[in-house]
Amino acid sequence: AVQGLHSQLVGLKKLFLNVSRAVARDVLITFSPTEGPSTQNTTEKGKAGKIRLPREIFQSLSSRVVHVAVTVLNIQQLGMFKEVNQAGQVLDNTVVGITVGNASISGLRDPVQLTFTHSQLPPGVTPQCVFWDPSKGAAGGWRSSGCVTQPGDKKTVCSCDHLTFFTLLLNPALDSSTAQALTVVATAGCGVAMAFSIFTIAFCIFIRCRFRFDETCRINLGLHVNLVGSLFLLNLAFLLNSGLSGRTPLSGRTCKVLGGLTHYCLLCCFTWTALEGCQLYLLFVKVLGVYIHHYLAKLCLLGWGLPVLVVGVAGVVGSYGEYSIQTPDHQVIAHLCWITSKHVLLHYITNCGYFSLIFLFNMALFGVVTQKSCSLQGTGVVQGGHKPWKVALVAAGLFCLLGATWALAFLTHGTSSAPVLYLFTILNSLQGIFIFIWLVILYYPKRKETTGSLSHIIRHDKNTTVSQE
Repeated sequence: AVQGLHSQLVGLKKLFLNVSRAVARDVLITFSPTEGPSTQNTTEKGKAGKIRLPREIFQSLSSRVVHVAVTVLNIQQLGMFKEVNQAGQVLDNTVVGITVGNASISGLRDPVQLTFTHSQLPPGVTPQCVFWDPSKGAAGGWRSSGCVTQPGDKKTVCSCDHLTFFTLLLNPALDSSTAQALTVVATAGCGVAMAFSIFTIAFCIFIRCRFRFDETCRINLGLHVNLVGSLFLLNLAFLLNSGLSGRTPLSGRTCKVLGGLTHYCLLCCFTWTALEGCQLYLLFVKVLGVYIHHYLAKLCLLGWGLPVLVVGVAGVVGSYGEYSIQTPDHQVIAHLCWITSKHVLLHYITNCGYFSLIFLFNMALFGVVTQKSCSLQGTGVVQGGHKPWKVALVAAGLFCLLGATWALAFLTHGTSSAPVLYLFTILNSLQGIFIFIWLVILYYPKRKETTGSLSHIIRHDKNTTVSQE
């Protein structure tokens, strides 16, 4: 039993320190995974980490003398601080805990600074300052809120606004070879998407001139042409951005214009995706339909005009410029003209927030449309016995039409970013293909009456509702 207790205490080293409130000052402490914490640098020079406790901590305490405890844990020996499905690795299996008295200290204006020393990190690793949150999940986990990471060649500084158990998490990141491969895939994908966008626009123009459609179908085709056109412009803007920027930054004014153009095309794509969802709402939820004078022209004004206002305001405040993508060892992977790091809040509001609202709305509509289509199939309204593969293609096309593939962008941060980035790039390249196939299956008449078409289902659904009323 004594030997077992000793083996558990091998990975735990503590320092107890009394600090007087009357002479409150910054407290400097060094720590090492092998020698534990100390108020003097007794370890080899350059090998020990450092802790700086700001005087703000001690000035706010009521007691004249406070008890400071610094704990250095080897979690590999102790078997503690194990997060479920943790992909990142804890630096040297070392966790540092800091407590001052019995108070819970948070919201510090002058943060606590922990300096973790390490050797040169490999290119595929990103350091992240984290703390242990016992309320995360069932057994606790690592969080980074309230901590700022300042990476360096041989050390990483963590500035946190509270006291708890800290460590440096080494997360896998993109290296230069993976980034170059993704650039090749993205470039090829943009070319494929642009080609099928042209095919789709030509197909919509052809069937509108060749066959007779009612007003609803003509509006739908107009919406599809505008959406596919925005996708074409977005892929073209990306190719111009990555091609012109390359590895050499452009001049300031040119880069601002190119960044604003790319942002405008992205917002147009999101806006037309939202308008596609609104049209589906009018067709499937408000079954009787609503007549609006010059409906398609007003949609065009909204779809192409609203992004102009956003980009115009962002351009006035100088939000666009050079944006560099770097590896953890500060090697520049690519230069892009985009929203600068100083205005990252604009990116979160206009891109992430805007798309999140559109995505939630469109996915709810996708569920309604799928449920209604299945119910009509079950009642025998839609004749013809569609094959499962054809139904799956129609569903995939509708899924892409509503912009669901863009949702993968929210998963491109963290330990699994590389495979998700590949998936995001490939699926968005296939978005144009799925939309093209979806339109061919849905709108190209195979006989005099296309009983399985979307317009037929809509018309039958309207007639059924009118008869019931």
